[in-house]
Amino acid sequence: MAYLCCMDKRSHWDHIYRHKTPAQLSWTQETPATSLDFIDTFRLPRNARIIDIGGGESRLAELLLEKGYKDITVLDISEEAIKRAQDRLGEKAALVQWIVADIADFEPPHPYDLWHDRATFHFLTTAPQVSNYLDHARTALPLGGYLVIGTFSDKGPDKCSGLPVHRYTEETLSGELHNGFNKIKCITEDHETPFHTVQNFLFCSFKRA
Repeated sequence: MAYLCCMDKRSHWDHIYRHKTPAQLSWTQETPATSLDFIDTFRLPRNARIIDIGGGESRLAELLLEKGYKDITVLDISEEAIKRAQDRLGEKAALVQWIVADIADFEPPHPYDLWHDRATFHFLTTAPQVSNYLDHARTALPLGGYLVIGTFSDKGPDKCSGLPVHRYTEETLSGELHNGFNKIKCITEDHETPFHTVQNFLFCSFKRA
């Protein structure tokens, strides 16, 4: 399947979030424990600027608020996903900055201390898409800023939601980020989907150099 254009991508993801419940979405996590564990190791101040790329209706922003973080941004291509997250958070939704945008077109409005991405990066399947993404990340993160990426590992599926993905090993992911980032740590883990299948993920953290 060819990579979808921006409007087609938005329609694709809006359709999914409009018609499927969290229990029908393979990426749903009750608690994004691995992401939280990585973030905890950075010992960021509670006023650190954090952006969650492709955060959609993930509970990460909600749990970061509970930990006392005060400057959280969630970016997702799907307005439907963000609406669902806002509805779940209720009044607390006003404490989060929400951006409906394709990461390919995103221009960071200011620097961030942490760039987090679980399961967006692996949808970038061509070299220009990856290069564009990393240009945005380098622009958004000052020296010393942190980046966490979770992607399908080389043992993970080769498609997700009907779209092709690029799978990574620790070496290939580190190779993509060698320009401007120093690797801190990588782990693999099995994610059990709500319908009890298993997907193997690679999570790596980096520091802007």
